[in-house]
Amino acid sequence: MLRPTISVCMITYGHEKYIREAIEGVLMQECDFEIELILANDCSPDSTDEVIQDILKNHPRKSWIKYFNHEKNIGMMPNFIDAFKKSEGKYVALCEGDDYWTDSLKLQKQVDFLEVNPEYTICFHKVNILQEGIVKEDIITVKVPETTTINDLAKGNYIHTCSVVFKNNLFEKFPKYFEKSPVGDYFLHMLNARYGKIKHLDEFMGVYRLHDSSVWSSQDNSKREKIWIHFLKNIKPNFNSEVQGIIKNQISKYKALHIERRKLAFKKIIRKLYNLLK
Repeated sequence: MLRPTISVCMITYGHEKYIREAIEGVLMQECDFEIELILANDCSPDSTDEVIQDILKNHPRKSWIKYFNHEKNIGMMPNFIDAFKKSEGKYVALCEGDDYWTDSLKLQKQVDFLEVNPEYTICFHKVNILQEGIVKEDIITVKVPETTTINDLAKGNYIHTCSVVFKNNLFEKFPKYFEKSPVGDYFLHMLNARYGKIKHLDEFMGVYRLHDSSVWSSQDNSKREKIWIHFLKNIKPNFNSEVQGIIKNQISKYKALHIERRKLAFKKIIRKLYNLLK
């Protein structure tokens, strides 16, 4: 097999219901270049491995897949870092085991753009949201122009994980905090955006699955805000002073939101106590 032009990095844990659709979205890709799928299963406690083994046994394009099934659970971020380090392609695409692609030309379109536009390091596209069995338009992501920069991204994430393709080997190693980070995709996008512009393709080519079993969706709003504030404080030192200032503004916004939410919660408690004592 020739060296791949693109490596698709897919981490999975407990995705027995979704992993087949995720993998088949990769294997249906029509490209004029070599592809590899780095598939990393973090010792799933369900039948995720059995589903993957069935695909490896029966799919005609199984040669694209490099499957790594950890004997012990190592955690989401270590699993991703391990998979990422195994990616040999000039470019890397991301798709977690519970999302999937819907356009067979997705990778071709994104690689074609990056090949002829070397000033760009990241290319992403629109996605639909799948919630409770219904595919919906994405209303949770901020709409952005066709071209943005790290200064735009520092205001908040607008890149869905399953939509992104980026240049590989832009930096030698991850910052120490990356392995402990509760949010991997945004941190990675920010690190890559230090080296070039960001392209947005105005096409729906993937689906982000929103469900309560995901780590982020299972947290309440107040908990998310606290996590996000701590996360932003830890990633800020990795960027120049201008970007740090923008991240600082984002931190201030979430702090104000968190304080306001706590005030509202406190008022509700006082109101309930008042009604009980009446």
